[in-house]
Amino acid sequence: RSMTADRALSESHQRLVDNVEQHGCQILFVFDADGDDPDFAYSVGFRKTVGQPEVIIFGLKKELMHSMINGLLEQCRNGLQLVENGLIDDLIEGFQCVAKKVHPSQIEEGYFNSSMWFHNLEFGGELTEVFQIVWPGAQDGKFPWDEGCSNYVQDVQTALYKPRLTA
Repeated sequence: RSMTADRALSESHQRLVDNVEQHGCQILFVFDADGDDPDFAYSVGFRKTVGQPEVIIFGLKKELMHSMINGLLEQCRNGLQLVENGLIDDLIEGFQCVAKKVHPSQIEEGYFNSSMWFHNLEFGGELTEVFQIVWPGAQDGKFPWDEGCSNYVQDVQTALYKPRLTA
């Protein structure tokens, strides 16, 4: 029996819950209309569906990030365990991606609003574990932490695996 039966949800929250039930996860896409911050997509429902942390991806086209998260959910259903620095195949053709644990100081509403809400609803606690799926540059295969990685690849992938710098 779902916790949601006990109280009415807003239409958007109910849709989110239904999508997780039907599809295994909901993918949220966030973009900055001003273009100052990189676009990103994140999952809601990984923990409920596959017992794995939620994931976030920055800086790629909406459709690609969407297919990467769906592909990752499928891999997790087939036994993939998300681990720190774990290599993940078959999300982007010809390249491996790397799972990096999001630093606790970066788990905030600006990045994970719906995941935080859903986690609290389903598990009655705070969202404490998320993985950032980091992709390499197409030209050189270098990741943001590699020497010589292009500025673009670094700039569009906000490094949530590093502690947040306080103002």
